[in-house]
Amino acid sequence: MTLDLLSIYQDLHAHPELGFQEHRTAGVIADRLAEIGGITVTTGVGGTGVVGVLENGDGPVVWLRADMDGLPVQERTGLSYASTHRGTDEDGNEGPTMHACGHDIHVTWLLGALERLVATAPEWRGTVVAVFQPAEEVISGARAMIEDGLVERFPTPSVVLGQHSAPAPVGMVAVGSGAVMASSDRFTVTFNGRGAHGSAPQASLDPIVTAASAVVRLQTIVSREVGPSDAGVVTVGAFHAGTRPNIIPDTAVIEISTRARNEETRERIIASIERIVRAESEAGGLAAPTIQRAPGADVLVNDPAQAAVVLEALRAVVPSAVDMESGLAMASEDVGQLATAAGAPIVYWFTGITDPQLFRDGADIPSNHSPFYAPQAETSIPVGVDALVAGTRAYLS
Repeated sequence: MTLDLLSIYQDLHAHPELGFQEHRTAGVIADRLAEIGGITVTTGVGGTGVVGVLENGDGPVVWLRADMDGLPVQERTGLSYASTHRGTDEDGNEGPTMHACGHDIHVTWLLGALERLVATAPEWRGTVVAVFQPAEEVISGARAMIEDGLVERFPTPSVVLGQHSAPAPVGMVAVGSGAVMASSDRFTVTFNGRGAHGSAPQASLDPIVTAASAVVRLQTIVSREVGPSDAGVVTVGAFHAGTRPNIIPDTAVIEISTRARNEETRERIIASIERIVRAESEAGGLAAPTIQRAPGADVLVNDPAQAAVVLEALRAVVPSAVDMESGLAMASEDVGQLATAAGAPIVYWFTGITDPQLFRDGADIPSNHSPFYAPQAETSIPVGVDALVAGTRAYLS
């Protein structure tokens, strides 16, 4: 029986689940793996992760990874299968969810690749381990699977492979060598002030004013402390304070996301954040701020030799496959943690999912995490499956 990949994709797209809540998604994956046959399926790895092992004689072991989780975004694509799903994030906020980063098509690509590999088993030898990972968006899922014994419980990889959807034309595949994705860190900073009536600000130590000043000062880290030839990002994506206009609150909270292209810049940015929020608190007369740093992702580094192997294999089936000469993308990924934990090289590449006509028309192209992000599934699913199979077969032929 042949999988209906388009229907699978549309079903996943319509039912996005947030990190570590991918119970329905995991069930769909497990059912489809059983339908393919010949794959040993383990569920509940790292919470909601699924691992499928396809053994086909002696040979190398290739790990193929796809992430599963959606985002807390209200979909605005207008698709007939658009998400109306809702969820509650790790901070207890309830709201709409969407597959705004292509994890639905990542899962579909991997299911299609496994079906193809089973069908062509007489042509190759080795073992394929399919890792369907939860909670990539919160940079926690890879770590959770590792802590749940992923490396010890499943065959050790010779190489780790994966691909990410990109807002590029369908048919374009880009493979980078060396650093291809930035590091990522997330901070929650609480400014500890003293509340008062809005009519008596002199009785307060206003955390909102201090936090607002810190938000402005944080913008100078990249512009004044990171060299022009380097790259870094500091984004304040959330600001929480107060309940009413006539009440000065005790606290104000900001949430910060950072990116860096190397560890030196990463540590410089982190130190600068801590220096600025402490200094602004002192300037405002507040107590020391509370700084919480969530575990982040390291710079994702493709093994240069293996990237060359994969690029050559991809060009055989996707002639427009290119070397990602532009180098580093400032987005981040935790897939590298799987390779590091297993002591294996990694190659992670980008596959276009956007109608090429939109580029010819000069249309606005929605980026990842946009409420309008909508892969052209009919054409990009076959390309992604072909690419994943070709990369895998480069090691198993």
